Amino acid sequence: MEPTELLRLVGARLDEAGCRRFTTGSLASMVFGEPRFTNDIDMVVCMDVAQVRQILPAFSGDEWYCSPDAALQAVLGPGMFNIIHVGSGLKADVIVSPVDEYDQSRFQRVRWITMPDGRREPFASPEDVILKKLQFHRAGGSSKHIRDITSMIAVQGHEALDWIYLRTWSVRLGVRDELSRFEPAP
Repeated sequence: MEPTELLRLVGARLDEAGCRRFTTGSLASMVFGEPRFTNDIDMVVCMDVAQVRQILPAFSGDEWYCSPDAALQAVLGPGMFNIIHVGSGLKADVIVSPVDEYDQSRFQRVRWITMPDGRREPFASPEDVILKKLQFHRAGGSSKHIRDITSMIAVQGHEALDWIYLRTWSVRLGVRDELSRFEPAP
């Protein structure tokens, strides 16, 4: 199984339950940048207790692992939980949106991407992927986030990105200094 197949399977169940969602993280950075290996997908989801209870049966049995307790805690938190495809070891990190101002903005800016099989999937905008990767880099220092950002900017081009949005939210999210190293020359 490939990450895009996991996205199709998990996304379909979330859609059936009426959950608003978008994909972010490594898979999104590959959509907007260059391919690299990943064994997980990150999905931001608006979900309530009834919806999580609706999807849990689809991710039980020998083929899947999903902790019902972790899923319910994530919805109440908000927080995150995992859905793991046992056979492939691929994992979906389901991040329950706190429905704060930034997540509202991210949902408004979702980009619908046509996948190789023809289906359309919601993805975080390139700017929002960059901002979250800057936050993760600041928190943990992993160079993979910097490589992903560099790749996205190279593929998208500086002129295609909304730098006003990036600057505004980088200040609000506390990553303005980190963003400055990627800004286009005046």
